[in-house]
Amino acid sequence: MRSRQYGPDLTPPWKRRKPVPELAADPGLVVEEVTTGFCGAVIRCDKTAVTLEDRFGTHRDFPLAPAAFLFEGDPVTLVRPRPRAAAEGPARTASGSLAVPGARARVARAGRIYVEGRHDAELVEKVWGDDLRIEGVVVEYLAGIDDLPEVVRAFGPTPGARLGVLVDHLVPGSKESRIAAGIDDPHVLVVGHPFIDIWAAVKPAAVGIPAWPDVPRGQDWKTGVCRALGWPEHTGAAWQRILGRVHSFRDLDPALLGPVEHLIDHVTVGGPGGPGGPA
Repeated sequence: MRSRQYGPDLTPPWKRRKPVPELAADPGLVVEEVTTGFCGAVIRCDKTAVTLEDRFGTHRDFPLAPAAFLFEGDPVTLVRPRPRAAAEGPARTASGSLAVPGARARVARAGRIYVEGRHDAELVEKVWGDDLRIEGVVVEYLAGIDDLPEVVRAFGPTPGARLGVLVDHLVPGSKESRIAAGIDDPHVLVVGHPFIDIWAAVKPAAVGIPAWPDVPRGQDWKTGVCRALGWPEHTGAAWQRILGRVHSFRDLDPALLGPVEHLIDHVTVGGPGGPGGPA
């Protein structure tokens, strides 16, 4: 009696192994190494190895072996991300401005842009960094704006040292709007976006989710987002995952784009090297 043939290798379908998919090791991607259980976000990747950072900030290097990692519980083979193809036409920065090849960073202006937190600063740098370096604008973060009036007084804004402040959740009736309303200085511009956190300024589609989840009041918003999306409750790794999906202004909500551009214009008018100021 002849054996029943299931395929060229005579292997029954239920015994065949499914091919392990390849996944680009983009910065911020959260994976688990199968032999050690080490879970972390991709920091960098070269031809042979990938570096992960766990929730405690520990870095470990692992070889790019087949099926060596788990992504959302499923085996994957990490591969080095492919370089993004250069677009035809004039090169542009991530913010959409015309790129200036070989341009050197300008000496920092006296003016500054302040943002609320480290994640805000990292996102602004990711998208507007080239523009800021050419204009000589430094971005610093405040760890909240509860003390904004004192911060402004300590800075001492002048026509040649303007201050711009980007505020989260700047909507009518919010605590942030009341604090911003108390700033009355012609050399200070306070603008904001409507999102409760800068994470939500990234378009959900860029992150690969249908929408940012609603988080009940009284719960830490970032932790609640991780929980709702089924991500590890490690907000640092989650942010690297989100930031790694941002490549240009197209990945951001327009409600953030306008305020940031407005701040850059405000800080660069009248100061050294800007219109109306000495070169």
